[in-house]
Amino acid sequence: MPSARHGPGAGAPPRGAMLASLKSAQMVQNRAALPAEILATVLDYLPVPDLMRCARTSKRMKEMVYDDTRWVQRLQSMGCWNESEARARFEEVMRKKWEAQKAKHEEEAKRNGTGVNTGKATTTIFDAGIEEERQKHQVPAIHGANSLADGFETLAIAPPTSKPTAINPRPSLEDPIALLTVLSKVKSVRGYARPEYARIYGALGPFYQDFARSKSHTDPVIFRVYRDPEQQAQMLAQLQKFAKSDWAQGWRQREEKLNTMVGIFESAVLREFEQGYEAWDVEGRMHRYAHVLDILNGGQAGVEMFVQKHPVFTDRVQFGNPMDCLNQAAAGSIDLKPSLEFFETLLKLINEQAETIDKIFPPRLNVLEVFLERIGEDVIGDWVTPLFDESHERNIQSYLKAVSGIFEQCVQFSLQIKPPSGTPPIEFRRKVHGIIVRVFEPHVDLYLQDELDFFKQEAEEQVSGWERKLSEEDASTESFFMANVNRQADKKDFLTSFRKVVMMPVNVLPSFSPFATSKSSATLQVTSGTAPVTGASVTPTSSRSHSPVPVQGLPSPNAEAPTDELAAKAAIMASKLEGIRSLFSIEIALTLVHSAKTSLERAAAFVQLGGQTGEEAREQCETIFVFLLQTLGSRHVKGGFDTAVDHLSKYNPREVSEHSKKGVAPLVTFLELVNVGDLISQMIDVFYEQQLAATKLVDKNDFLDPAVKAKKKFEQMLDERVAAGLNKGIDVLMDEIEYVCATTQPPSDYNPPLTSAGIPASTFDIGPTKCAQEVVEIVSSHTDMLTGSTDKNMLDVFNQEVGLRLFTVLCKHLKRQRISVDGSIKLISDMNLYFTYIQRLRNADLQQYFRALRELSQIYLIGPKHAKEMAAVIADGERFSGIFRAEEVYEFAERRADWFVVKRDVERAMYGFGCAVM
Repeated sequence: MPSARHGPGAGAPPRGAMLASLKSAQMVQNRAALPAEILATVLDYLPVPDLMRCARTSKRMKEMVYDDTRWVQRLQSMGCWNESEARARFEEVMRKKWEAQKAKHEEEAKRNGTGVNTGKATTTIFDAGIEEERQKHQVPAIHGANSLADGFETLAIAPPTSKPTAINPRPSLEDPIALLTVLSKVKSVRGYARPEYARIYGALGPFYQDFARSKSHTDPVIFRVYRDPEQQAQMLAQLQKFAKSDWAQGWRQREEKLNTMVGIFESAVLREFEQGYEAWDVEGRMHRYAHVLDILNGGQAGVEMFVQKHPVFTDRVQFGNPMDCLNQAAAGSIDLKPSLEFFETLLKLINEQAETIDKIFPPRLNVLEVFLERIGEDVIGDWVTPLFDESHERNIQSYLKAVSGIFEQCVQFSLQIKPPSGTPPIEFRRKVHGIIVRVFEPHVDLYLQDELDFFKQEAEEQVSGWERKLSEEDASTESFFMANVNRQADKKDFLTSFRKVVMMPVNVLPSFSPFATSKSSATLQVTSGTAPVTGASVTPTSSRSHSPVPVQGLPSPNAEAPTDELAAKAAIMASKLEGIRSLFSIEIALTLVHSAKTSLERAAAFVQLGGQTGEEAREQCETIFVFLLQTLGSRHVKGGFDTAVDHLSKYNPREVSEHSKKGVAPLVTFLELVNVGDLISQMIDVFYEQQLAATKLVDKNDFLDPAVKAKKKFEQMLDERVAAGLNKGIDVLMDEIEYVCATTQPPSDYNPPLTSAGIPASTFDIGPTKCAQEVVEIVSSHTDMLTGSTDKNMLDVFNQEVGLRLFTVLCKHLKRQRISVDGSIKLISDMNLYFTYIQRLRNADLQQYFRALRELSQIYLIGPKHAKEMAAVIADGERFSGIFRAEEVYEFAERRADWFVVKRDVERAMYGFGCAVM
């Protein structure tokens, strides 16, 4: 605050005292100055003329006003500054400057007689002469002391009075055409942003301020300077951009007034465009005013008017009735020919309109995409939605076919739309695809769920129908066999009669039944399909080209039903063993796979929608495949194998009267069942590879994928069921072999009777016995059946188990025989036959066992006079490769017919019995 010192005395003159006090006044406190940041912010909101006035107040204020970043911000607000271009220009200037300095140093070095690199190079940091020249070019001289523009004065409405700057020539109202491109000629140069903005301000500022002062739409001078609508629209578009750099007080009112004038102008242009549309003046007024609207603000108003007034959205008769797809088809089905005609008509109309649009609108407006967007919503959507709703109410299968079929037609329709000129085809296809997605997206969720439910229902009906058919056939068969049974047999104990059934051959039961009241046929034949059943013996199906057919429950009309309970129960057991091959069918599997393929192909079409919808469609495809495996595996195949194994466990070869056929009947049929299971597994593999893996619906390498896990689980289940059946089948096979050995190996094979002369009574044959031949034939027929239809590892395990079990059975069989020296030749032939068969299996471990068995047969060929040699053979453990211990070989030696003759000598040689110690 200023303060005055007191005067010299109270009596001094008043006027002199006043002057003295003023002279003696001094500043004792300074007013604080505003920070530079606040000043810079305040300057941003000043009008351009006020900025120039501020620049004249002081040097520091001029530096703040002339700061290049301030003007760069204004250019950026208008979208006229390109930072990449500015950086490139700056780097180019620096490169040229560096090259000039380098050339200058080289020239000086040559002039001084020194090399360029001999001394340390110097760099000019500041050159007063260069800087002065730059300032002269950058800031033109100010003409007149009354000028306040400081660089903006030459851009007034009056003609310019100063020389233009070196950046760009400054347009004026004397050349109105040049003003129309003032924004497009702005250069992004660092350090020259203020002159560039000054040129824009000088060109557009007068028009902008004139709009602010206008009272009506007839006042602005722009409509008098420019008479052409294209030029008016171009200048108005520039003024709208220029208004974005107006940050001074009252900018909102000025911008609203400008926008109001632009709206009035746009409405007038739209009226002209509408009149041209009504007159269908495509290449005249429609073309001209569409381009005027494009210049003004992008032309979206014209595009919306064109699309809104198009007759395709009001005249729907030409597209037909969507209900014709249902009305023209048979009950429960759908005809997609009307929908195909709908898309063909729509495609023709769109391609015609595409040519018209190219004639009216500029290519960059993408009018055809907007038109197609509206077509999708109001034409395609309104046409297909009632059809989907009605078909869903009438028949679910028709609905599924309608959704998937019309979607495929719509995709093909979208691919045949011609892209407009100037638009990349790939980008156009992508946008059209997005339109199709939006049309069908509301229907996809319901469709996918119904598709899955429909497949589940169809699969359940197929499997349940198969199970119901088998159950009815079993009941019919049992009813037929028990129809003529004398009810007096019911008074007898059931278990007693059943024991007699299982202990007697089937074909003799009617003749010897204690409950028979009338004479019955000695041989019971049950006709079942094409496979006859004689007793409990079943003729196996040799062909693998088709699935075993289901057993026909009722026999042929010519078959005579049993008249006693035992015969009926025996026939029922035979029928069950025959029916083992019909426990599951490849026809059912084919039907299920075909249904799954149909549903999966329909659902997979929606994967191409992409996004969340496409992912849901892909997951639903996996779910369909998983349910296929669950139904086919757990419901059909697994149950069939379990029943087959149960039937195998009840098989007893001693109950079968006829063993002349090759193979064990239930085991043969089970192996045929294995073949069917293998075919089903191969079908699943092919289906998985073609329908899921090849189409990229699943990733085979993703072990957590539900489809991959379900497939592995199905294969594991199949392997386990086959292994369980083969294990039970081996038991049945060994029982059959034991039975064959017991019934077809007479004692005379290995111990032929001798005449009084000591020679065999019959003709001597050195070949293998009939028993050995039948055993090899039975075993080989069953092992060969699995070749090619079972996994190699499982086949090797099966063959090894069969070989070991066969070895055990043969050892037991030998211990029940009496073998003479003459009969040993037959035994050796049999052992050679077994070893030859085992060699076919190519299993080294099994070959050691049967090689030891072949060596074992040699002890029966040694004559009684060579007991010591026999003892040496028995005690030679290496001879049998550790398979037989000496004690076990001794037990086999006891089966010699002359054992009691040679026993003493053999034991003496082995254990030293009868020796005396001297």
